[in-house]
Order: sequence, then structure tokens, then C-alpha cells
Amino acid sequence: MTLREQTQQREDSCLSPYACRSAQTRGRQRKEEECSVRTPFQRDVDRIVYSKAFRRLKHKTQVFLQPEGDHYRTRMTHTLEVNRIARTIARALSLNEDLTEAIALGHDLGHTPFGHAGERALNAVMPGGFAHYQQSVRVVERLEKNGEGLNLTWEVRNGILCHTKGEPAATLEGQVVRLADHIAYINHDIEDALRGGVIYPIDIPLEISGVLGFTHGARIDALVQDAIQASMNQPSIRQSAEVEEAMQALKEFMFANVYTNPLAKGEEGKAQDMLRMLFEYYQRQPDELPDDFQSIRAEEGIDRAVCDYIAGMTDPFAVERFKELFIPMGWTVK
Repeated sequence: MTLREQTQQREDSCLSPYACRSAQTRGRQRKEEECSVRTPFQRDVDRIVYSKAFRRLKHKTQVFLQPEGDHYRTRMTHTLEVNRIARTIARALSLNEDLTEAIALGHDLGHTPFGHAGERALNAVMPGGFAHYQQSVRVVERLEKNGEGLNLTWEVRNGILCHTKGEPAATLEGQVVRLADHIAYINHDIEDALRGGVIYPIDIPLEISGVLGFTHGARIDALVQDAIQASMNQPSIRQSAEVEEAMQALKEFMFANVYTNPLAKGEEGKAQDMLRMLFEYYQRQPDELPDDFQSIRAEEGIDRAVCDYIAGMTDPFAVERFKELFIPMGWTVK
């Protein structure tokens, strides 16, 4: 018996009846020989961590554009926080941690530069629209490994696709990541907003803090414990009515005071204009797209190739390309 088979045997005996077992995966788009050591979901974790798209997350905006300071979140640190919260919940509910981790680490691979401002910009110019969760699936299915994709299991791709809105994921592990994503971003965005002086602790309504707690750690703990208690031995991931209501009120507070605050978001219009101009430039000059995107241009059209290229950019790379294309350069006489 291989090490993989031993692990899958332990999964079968130890995991919840509602957990997804790796031996029961619906499989990959292309069949592969099984690894003798790692389960299919463990292999997916490794493929995501070693991908170029994952490495680029460290230079992509979470909420605040190019903040001055080393302690603000990036898309990478957000992803790692989602992973830790999701795995804590999955472990407590005896779900498959490897599947949970793969979905959590891959859920934002398709996110644009400049956070949701960049997503809105591409949604406005891309025929048919743009959504980062769909682009994340496209990254793992089409764009990584020189167009081959990562060939991930169906369960991981489904969890990535369903992590934001619409139909819940088909697995409880995917549903855990969706909730963990909300728990992570709403709380670390509060912490970053407090650090930046956008809001102050006294601004958070007492009726929310009375339920969720008055500190970052207390809020995370309350939300995680509530999810565990409400979802224990249940066929879906849920929250108690009181905590769900408080979390929704907290989101509304953040949208009113942070996500639309001119102090925090005043530069987003510039970022959106920059991406729009880059998009229009490469529409007119598709021969200047990198070689990796020329096959996409031939197979799926110029707009799709341009969108894939810009969506994959990091913040500093997008700024640099904009400078090269639109800002006059100085010259000297030699």
C-alpha cells in the first residue's frame, strides 16, 4: 500500500460523513498517473504554491493602493489569512484540510492589479464583463504552465469559482473557504483602516462590537467559533442568526466608512484610467503582447488576450508599462 493510499484510508475513517474524500474526487480535466505519496488535493496545493500567479499576489493590492508602510495587507497576505481561518474551521468540523487549503490558496489567483478597482475597470472594458473568481479558474485551467494550466481536480476548481457569490460550492470545504474569505477581509481591512487613520475604534458601532468583540483577535475568534458551532454535524456551512446579522452590519459599516472613503480610495480613479488606457493600447497594438498571449489572441481573440495579460499584472508592473507607453522620457545629448 502506498503512502497516498494510507492517507486516503485515514481520510475514510476519520473525516466527517460530510467531508470530501480525495479518493472520491471527480478527477482532473486530463487524466494523470496518481502520485504514490500525495493525494490529489495535496498535489493541487503544491501546484498552486509553485505557480507564477501565486507568486505575483505579493505585489497586488488588497484594499489600499500602494500604502506607505510594510504592515498593510497585500493579496498574498490576504490569501494566507484566508487559508489559516479556513483550515481551522475545516479541522474542527473534520473536513478535508488539503482540499480546503488548495481552494483557499487558489481563490484569488485571477485577481487584477489594484484590487477591486482594477476588477471594476476590466469589467467595464472587457466585452462580456470580468469577474476575478472566473479569472482565477481561467488561470488554473488555461493560463498557467505556458497555456497548459495546472490540471487541478474538479473540487478545487469548483471551490475557487464559487468563493465569492452565486451558487455555494459543491463541497463543504469550498463553502468554508467562502466564509473564511469574508471573515478575513472584513477584519484585516478594519485593522488596515485603523492603522491608516481612516477610521478609529470608537467609530465601530457598539451593537456590532457587543456581538463580535472589540479587537481584531476577538472578532476573528467569535466568527470562527460561531461558524464551527453552527455548522457542526450539518450538511452546509452556516452562521448563527445573531452573528450573521452582526457581520452583515459590519460589512455595511465598512462600505460606508472605508471602501468608499476618499482618504483610502482617492487614487482608485487613476488606477482605473491607467488600466483602461493599457487595455485600449493593446487592443490597437496586439502584436506587442508577449508571446505567451499570442496563442490566446489567435484562438480566442484580441480582447481575451489583452484582458488575460492585464489581469495578470502586478501593481508595479502595470505602472511601469503605463510609464513606458504613455509618459514622455527625458533625453540627453551624448
